[in-house]
Amino acid sequence: MKQKLRIGCGAGFSGDRLEPALILTEKGNLDYLVLECLAERTIALAQKRKKQNPETGFDILLERRIEGLLPLLLKHDTRLISNMGAANPMAGAKKILEIARSKGLKVKVAVVLGDDVASFVSGGEPSLEGNKALESYGPIISANAYLGVSSILPALATDAQIILTGRVADPSLFLAPMIHEFGWKEDDFDLLGKGTVLGHLLECAGQITGGYFADPLSKPIPDMHILGHPFVDVFSDGTGLISKVEGTGGAITLQTVKEQLLYEVIDPSNYYTPDVIADFTSVGFEQVGKDLVKVTGGGGKSKPEQLKVSVGYHAGFLGEGEISYGGAHALERAELAGEIIRKRIGTLFEKLRVDFIGMNSLHGDELSKNSNPYEVRLRVAGISREENLARLIGEEVEALYTNGPAGGGGARKSIQEVIGVISTLLEREKIELGIQIFES
Repeated sequence: MKQKLRIGCGAGFSGDRLEPALILTEKGNLDYLVLECLAERTIALAQKRKKQNPETGFDILLERRIEGLLPLLLKHDTRLISNMGAANPMAGAKKILEIARSKGLKVKVAVVLGDDVASFVSGGEPSLEGNKALESYGPIISANAYLGVSSILPALATDAQIILTGRVADPSLFLAPMIHEFGWKEDDFDLLGKGTVLGHLLECAGQITGGYFADPLSKPIPDMHILGHPFVDVFSDGTGLISKVEGTGGAITLQTVKEQLLYEVIDPSNYYTPDVIADFTSVGFEQVGKDLVKVTGGGGKSKPEQLKVSVGYHAGFLGEGEISYGGAHALERAELAGEIIRKRIGTLFEKLRVDFIGMNSLHGDELSKNSNPYEVRLRVAGISREENLARLIGEEVEALYTNGPAGGGGARKSIQEVIGVISTLLEREKIELGIQIFES
């Protein structure tokens, strides 16, 4: 069994930059590279693409990421774990093999199966958000359970260089190789809690090196145009050292690490994952060098009896229209334009949102009372089950060119289908786990 393991995070969401993963693989001396590319809305949209074309449904950047990464992964003997499989990991694996063959490379891909639980969801289950029946929100598009390490470990037990998953809890992508390499027991919740802390710290990639943290005045971060992504040296006792490749931008400090620890955490003493209910309250950090933070402590207790399920549903169509007003009385003219729209179509929508971008679009009217801008952009938006009604919003805003206040310009309109996301719980014994191997 290993005593130390190095895991890097090359992506923290589906649209993340491509080059940090390449740099980590080429220069990071990694044992494992994790690409965390899946969010609730991402997988619902992927399910929609899969229904339109059964050969799609994997991450939209999978091909571009694998094109650059595959030769480096094989060259440096780095195993890749990623949820880029999204709604269709089988098709994603076939695409990886296609890329490998085009490059004359041999690769083995292990696909993790079991997260698609749409067949187990009737629609009558209560949502966690409002305790209403799932079907009351709209037609259900997808239902994917958050799997844990028990789904990944059989894939790691093979000699596959790439492990491709669908919906797996983010920290589990990092925790699984720790269990595999260190021989941790799946019921040693203290160690699993420590490993989950490290996985949670790394899962958002650039956020721990200064992304989503930086403020040029109060929290300056250097060279953000070449922001590096992190890696962690994990020891068999669950201690970790977080760092990044030398020469990359960003910074790893006590501040950046503490902010990431509390990211999306409601109760630090009870952080639920499929593997463990982790306790973050005893976590300690020590700055032991430049861009080097030691992580100790943390723990856990048991694991949840049920798994969270992310459910995507058709929420209607979003219609939008925008137009700009500049110069003297810009705000007053924009307000008049908004009033015109409300009087013409406001009663047709359950909620019609009228925003003055730069004034109240983020925090409402209360904080903008004393502002007097020289330019204002009006945005009107509303959701409707009827596509034609949603389209009317943009049409009415565009008509303000010659039917509204003076000086309106730069109008645009758009309409798009809205995918809503809610969640529910499912007994873990209902889920059928499995893996499938593909080889080029």
